[in-house]
Amino acid sequence: MAGNGPAPERYEGRPVDPAGKISLFNRLRQGGYLLQDGAPGGPVHPVLRLLVRWVRRPLLPAVRLWRRNIQLRVVATTLLMSLGVVLVLGVVVIGQVRNGLQEAKQRAAESQAIGGFKVAQEKAANAARGQSPAQLGGRGPQNSSEWLSDLVEQLASGGQGVYSVVALSSDSNQPFLDDSMGTRAPRASGDVRPEESVPKKLRQAVDLEAQSHTQPTRIKRGNGSEEPALAIGKQLNDIEGHPYQLYYLFPYTQEEKSLSLVKGTLATAGVFVVALLGAIAWLVVRQVVTPVRMAAGISERLAAGLLQERMKVTGEDDIARLGESFNKMAQNLQVKIQQLEELSRMQRRFVSDVSHELRTPLTTVRMAADVIHEAREDFDPATARSAELLRGQLDRFESLLADLLEISRFDAGAAALEADPVDLRDIVHRVIEGAEPLAERKGGRILVRGAEQPVVAEVDARRIERVLRNLVVNAVEHGEGRDVVVRLAVADGAVAVAVRDYGVGLKPGEATRVFNRFWRADPARARTTGGTGLGLSIAIEDARLHGGWLQAWGEPGGGSQFRLTLPRTAGDSLRRSPIPLEPEDSRRNRGLGESGLPRGGHQRVAAVPQQARPALPPSADPAALPGSGARVVARGAGVRDEAVLGAGPREERSTDREGGPRGR
Repeated sequence: MAGNGPAPERYEGRPVDPAGKISLFNRLRQGGYLLQDGAPGGPVHPVLRLLVRWVRRPLLPAVRLWRRNIQLRVVATTLLMSLGVVLVLGVVVIGQVRNGLQEAKQRAAESQAIGGFKVAQEKAANAARGQSPAQLGGRGPQNSSEWLSDLVEQLASGGQGVYSVVALSSDSNQPFLDDSMGTRAPRASGDVRPEESVPKKLRQAVDLEAQSHTQPTRIKRGNGSEEPALAIGKQLNDIEGHPYQLYYLFPYTQEEKSLSLVKGTLATAGVFVVALLGAIAWLVVRQVVTPVRMAAGISERLAAGLLQERMKVTGEDDIARLGESFNKMAQNLQVKIQQLEELSRMQRRFVSDVSHELRTPLTTVRMAADVIHEAREDFDPATARSAELLRGQLDRFESLLADLLEISRFDAGAAALEADPVDLRDIVHRVIEGAEPLAERKGGRILVRGAEQPVVAEVDARRIERVLRNLVVNAVEHGEGRDVVVRLAVADGAVAVAVRDYGVGLKPGEATRVFNRFWRADPARARTTGGTGLGLSIAIEDARLHGGWLQAWGEPGGGSQFRLTLPRTAGDSLRRSPIPLEPEDSRRNRGLGESGLPRGGHQRVAAVPQQARPALPPSADPAALPGSGARVVARGAGVRDEAVLGAGPREERSTDREGGPRGR
């Protein structure tokens, strides 16, 4: 579009303010257009969110204390309920007292006002009868005005501050004028301002009806002060027969003092009652909560292995019976655990003793079998074959005894780690050299990836070589003649070796059971390498001894992958593994279904880029369940994070697609 110059640029984000001309409010408003996840939103929601976070931050400790402390909740609830009851009771009592004072005040005021109205009528009648028409000729208004002033003063003199008297014209719209102008002015006792103290509605009602009328009002005095009062008025006639309005104003001063005294008394009593109920609740709950807390603490110590801990029992109530039952349970638990420990020690000692005792006869049998095996050419074919089988089974028997001895060392806690800086590439090459003859017989190859740079870690070379030999031999044996890939990697203070095969794989749930002793997915499957069934059990113990992880992943018909992750420095803790547990060429990562066909009829590219996943917090212990075998195949399609968190919760989340008949 043509123009006189370039169009001004528009920024969708926050405007640049090099001169500092944007106000702080506008900055907050404009900065709030981005929501927490980066989605566009209105300017109000983010500001409110920030305010909510700012308010919640100091409240979090209080909320945490409220959730964890039952005594605090009970006492606080008791205080709130007591306060509510006291408030309701106070409102009811104050209302009743106020109504009672008002009714009493109104009855006394009406009685006083009625008496005053009678006195005023009698005085007017007596004054009118005592004067002749000649006397009233030219001085009538003046005499009437003086009489009205005297009447107000006389009626107010008896009140002694209890009430005030006001006289007004009978016409509410025509106020009294000054006597110098020939008419009468309004009159009131004391410093009361008459026209402002008497409501207009009351004056109109008095004009319309001859009876007395009552209405609440506020007395306004000459000094500007005000006070609530009760006004009672009635229309009367003066000595000349002219109508006028006479009002009694009764202030609520004494009643307000009485009501204030009642309010103060109720407030003081309410505070003491609430405090007393809170203290009672605290004492009562403490008697119940203290044994519960004691039981919780002792339970934690029992769980930590301190089986001699017991609760202190006093009394014969329900809490005491609970303590006795708890102590009996702890005693029985201690006895059972001691029995199990003794049985376990006996079992371990039995295995160790049997393994040691069998070595002597096994050596003799081995010598005899070697002699028979060397002379097998002089035997008939059946006897020669028996000699070969005898030697093979003796080899397997010796391996089984060695594995049993190793397992007994782990069970007894006598396994020692002799860690030295070792390049894992050398161990991998030695393992591959030993497994290549088996791979050639199977028709496959063993490939190594990631050996371009040193992979150095402080490990026990003998134990790690045993672990990798077991993984590689198992992969070749169950790889169905396909290639086996060994991958090495180092990153973030950890080293990893993954062994990937493309054989039968693992069925759902087998990735966690494959490390059990003597476990086999398919008992009918023959062991071509003469394994003992303890290889992976020993391997996972070796990984635990190093503070590392040994984990398995698999899918039916898609092969499996075993990953060994070790800290580069002995004694360090692991946070993540440099190699993802689920390989990049799995069916899920390639967009394939269980049958091997593309999901939704669309083929996906196989490679999945690596993505970093946050490390476990320092408080987490990913090695607590090393080698649990939990795999990381998440449900549903999509790219998954490749930086797997070892044996942490994320990897244990899904084990629904593992599987394939496999024996280790």
